[in-house]
Parts: sequence; structure tokens; C-alpha cells
Amino acid sequence: MIAVVGLILAFVLVAIFSNRKTRLCRWRENRSDGQASYTCVYCGAVTSGPVGQPPKVCLRDVPLSGS
Repeated sequence: MIAVVGLILAFVLVAIFSNRKTRLCRWRENRSDGQASYTCVYCGAVTSGPVGQPPKVCLRDVPLSGS
């Protein structure tokens, strides 16, 4: 009984503290020369940044430059 209550509590805490801005994002890192390009396999967004630090927000709604 205690295990069931603990499991339910764990799911509630994960739901409360999860980052909703990147819930669906799955970033893949491509490294080259100290920089990394990140591609989201969910929405296809592409960005660059430091190695080992994927974006913290979803970029799917960011308009493309030059459009």
C-alpha cells in the first residue's frame, strides 16, 4: 500500500516540476570544432550553441530569418 502511494506521489511530482516548454523536444547534438548544432527530432528546429548544453525552450514557434 505504501509503495502504491509513493508511486502516485512520484508521478504527481514529476508532472508538477517537469519543464512544459520542452516537454516534446528531443534534441540531438552534432559536434564540430567546439561548437554544437542541435536538431529537434520532434519538430525539426535547428540551432547552435555550446557543447553539452541543449536549448532549454522549444524553438518550433520561432520564425525563420529571411522569410
